[in-house]
Amino acid sequence: MTDDASRAAELLKEHRASIDRLDAILVYTLGERFKHTQAVGRLKAAHGLAPSDPAREDQQIARLEDLAHQADLDPEFAKKFLNFIIQEVIRHHIEHQK
Repeated sequence: MTDDASRAAELLKEHRASIDRLDAILVYTLGERFKHTQAVGRLKAAHGLAPSDPAREDQQIARLEDLAHQADLDPEFAKKFLNFIIQEVIRHHIEHQK
């Protein structure tokens, strides 16, 4: 293996290790987020509140789009990602209403 190929292989390994760490952070962060949203769902159910809050959802989407711009992330991807999470949260909240 040439020096360039060896260096490329080492860089690839480093990038993949970073990706693996970031994937773990994402999973644990989502787990923590869902703990809080499930607590919100139980609170809403206990007090007869609606499972979804469209105004809050709109605010969160706008906030995430702004954060995406700051992070140099495609805002449309960020919006789709948050919408996916919101739909899952609403599903949990509806389950708590039963």
